[in-house]
Amino acid sequence: MNTHIRDVVTGTGGYLPERLVTNAELATRLDTSDEWIVQRTGIKQRHIAADNETTSLLATHAAKKALEGAGKVADEIDLIIVATATPDYTFPSVATQVQFNLGMTKGVAFDISAVCSGFIFALATAEKFIRSGSHKNVLVIGAETFSRILDWNDRTTCVLFGDGAGAVVLEAKAGLGTTEDRGILTTHLRSDGRHREKLYVDGGVSSSQSVGYLRMEGREVFKHAVGMITDVITDAYNATGLSSTDIDWLVPHQANRRIISASAQKLHIPEEKVIFTVESHGNTSAASIPLALDVAVRDGRIRQNQLIMLEAMGGGFTWGSALLRW
Repeated sequence: MNTHIRDVVTGTGGYLPERLVTNAELATRLDTSDEWIVQRTGIKQRHIAADNETTSLLATHAAKKALEGAGKVADEIDLIIVATATPDYTFPSVATQVQFNLGMTKGVAFDISAVCSGFIFALATAEKFIRSGSHKNVLVIGAETFSRILDWNDRTTCVLFGDGAGAVVLEAKAGLGTTEDRGILTTHLRSDGRHREKLYVDGGVSSSQSVGYLRMEGREVFKHAVGMITDVITDAYNATGLSSTDIDWLVPHQANRRIISASAQKLHIPEEKVIFTVESHGNTSAASIPLALDVAVRDGRIRQNQLIMLEAMGGGFTWGSALLRW
């Protein structure tokens, strides 16, 4: 009987900074209100990193919890991939800082930049390494300190984002090559650089020698998001022969409740099968999906052998989906 290498999630971890910023607090210094923010985004609060909390520190906290969940020690990991748009330094990578923090002296570590789609891109990359046979235990992390690139006087953007990190451990396991296998069944990634002006940061090493601030055309992003998300999820169905009725949980990027709800409706996935954390986390970019996974695993909603659909869309534009059996 032929066996196929599958990439099975065996542990999850999440970390959110202690400091909470509510809509009411933002309303004391911006022309906004809790009602206005909730109506348009579904967000009620977000976590903001302390001055001494870097992206790598958040990522390390999440990684340690994921390792504990998987019953692994750091030296068993042979690859770390961190998805982030807010690294500690221009270089070295956040992943190498996590590697150091965990006490790892072997293996390889690198970052991926695909903004809010970063975790999906990192997961798809890890899948390729595992299926090639070159690596067996991979730590995939999404970590962000978006508070560092927000213009806190711009009410259209600063109310949306928060800081945090989420992580998963992927292990190589034998499967039969069917959709009944545990692990990642299919991934689909896309990008289109024509849309840069709709969602970008107006600074950078080569352009302005400064960090810059996040800029966004919200209506344009919303207009493209639902169609793009639907396309890559349809690709996953076509690749596997599965459909929305087979999905146990949709775990979307937590950008905006209205985008999530519109996407689920278009895909005929009932909201009771959607994991929402945007209300309490805000948009944590590459961290949002692994954070949502960790919440749903720990509260018992996501269980072994369930079929999970992940999807995200972010600046660039980038977008992607991953379908896996837990």
